Amino acid sequence: MNCKKALEHAKKYGPSEETREIACKEPFSTYLYADTIDQKSRDDTRNAVCKDPEYAYEYTETVDKYPRDNTRNAACNVPEWVFNYMLEMTPENAYISGLRYGPSDKTRKIVCKDPRYAYMYALDVDKDSREDTRNAACQNPYYAYEYAYFIDKESRDDTRSGVCQSSEWTYQYALRVDKKPRNDTRESACRSPKWAYWYAKDIDKKSRDDTREAACKDSIYAYWYTKNIDKESREDTRKAVCRDPEYAYKYAKNIDKDFHEDTWLAIKGTEYEEEYKKIFNESIKELII
Repeated sequence: MNCKKALEHAKKYGPSEETREIACKEPFSTYLYADTIDQKSRDDTRNAVCKDPEYAYEYTETVDKYPRDNTRNAACNVPEWVFNYMLEMTPENAYISGLRYGPSDKTRKIVCKDPRYAYMYALDVDKDSREDTRNAACQNPYYAYEYAYFIDKESRDDTRSGVCQSSEWTYQYALRVDKKPRNDTRESACRSPKWAYWYAKDIDKKSRDDTREAACKDSIYAYWYTKNIDKESREDTRKAVCRDPEYAYKYAKNIDKDFHEDTWLAIKGTEYEEEYKKIFNESIKELII
């Protein structure tokens, strides 16, 4: 029985040691057997395809689906397949290769195409920080923060610049890495009412015009800024909450603790009107009179 007959027999009756052994006499038939009949990798079929660089590469891509030393060494016998082998290796596969076989310049270069795998490679494979993996991680604010916190374990201008693309991760960086306020991180946080509020509360630990102004772009955070940071009523925060009847009512009840024409007009005709009247009835009567 030749290789062709062995493949046909295996397709009809399923894999067997006999037909596989015959197929393994030629790299091409071995590759077909592994890919279409076994539909999984095995040491014997892998060893057989490694006699030919092209099928060592094909086997890696479609059967193993991750790089290995023996298929890599086989592919490296011909420059064309060296190029293809490295070209087709994804950042995920390069990371897996690094876990199994240790760090290398080739796999590190590939993971650096993806911030996630650059960070994971630095953490799990290199187990140390490097300029190339850090630069790659900094293309994504989350991984810039993770790199600074778990790998560098210190603040740096490049990781800080990376996180400043996101108000949320800027706040996390300022809180856990810088551990102090800075103008650049505050400015980044102030692009979001939510993170401007949290920055003022947890990092500045005091009110400021810039963080208040940013928080006031959202009625919810204008209210919480007043309640937890200013701890007093102000015209600007009152005006901000009055865009939302719920928070206008809460502001009147918990911050002003008194009637104010602005909050009354904000809740008038809404579900909060009756409750407002019960609390500030006398003041409303005076306004009407």
